[in-house]
Amino acid sequence: MVKASSKTKAKGLKDFRGKLLLVGAGKMGGAMLEGWIARGLDPKTVTVLEPQPSKGLSGLARRGLALNPEKPFAASVIVLGIKPQMAPELLPGLSAYAGKSTLIVSIMAGRTLGFMEREFPKSSAVVRAMPNLPASIGRGITVAVANANVTKQKRELAGELLAAAGTVEWVEQEKLLDAVTAVSGSGPAYVFLLAEALAAAGVASGLPKELAERLARETIAGSGELLNRSPLDAATLRQNVTSPGGTTAAALQVLMGPGGIETLMATAVAMATRRSKELAR
Repeated sequence: MVKASSKTKAKGLKDFRGKLLLVGAGKMGGAMLEGWIARGLDPKTVTVLEPQPSKGLSGLARRGLALNPEKPFAASVIVLGIKPQMAPELLPGLSAYAGKSTLIVSIMAGRTLGFMEREFPKSSAVVRAMPNLPASIGRGITVAVANANVTKQKRELAGELLAAAGTVEWVEQEKLLDAVTAVSGSGPAYVFLLAEALAAAGVASGLPKELAERLARETIAGSGELLNRSPLDAATLRQNVTSPGGTTAAALQVLMGPGGIETLMATAVAMATRRSKELAR
């Protein structure tokens, strides 16, 4: 059973009065921090552990954000934005920041709820989430799952924090995150590959390289925005742009034929799902 929060968007974090610890402010963690501040989170409530702080992070420090404190403190929320391979080394030291009521939110790929429950106090409320790259511009989609210690109030807070990067969906079964990783986590790479391949095909058909790349980029970006805005599903939009016997129909005969894009995509997502399961800890 899948329980989803249909296209949840952040409402604002102005009322947050606790202490938030962000561990790792790289591309994804930094993007989330920017989203929180933009939605009203007071920088004075935030502490960041980041060995290589950006200029933007240093600027927020001048507005009250605490950077790399010398001593631990009791955090209301800990957001883990570090790379999953760093977790075994760093998480034991982070338990000093976690109390009985601390909410742990992890965006580490492959690190399970069980893994984090072993590293933090037994009663910790833990949310595992899988965002994707468009979160860096506030247009991502994140799928999250909570452990049994997450109350309704903590779930709402986690949702607000995650929604700063885009849409949030909740599932009840953690095992679904392997397929989520394969579809939306890895999905941006599939789209970028499509842009590469479309541009290369344009060059092969005689277009100048710069023009072919611009056509591919704008076509994919515009089509994505149309899909986002339209109430119609992808299949209907595809059918609407395909005239019988026309150029699009000729191309789709290849793309949708034996061994075409549907077969390739199913195989690719299955492979990525399997790899996600192999990496899970």
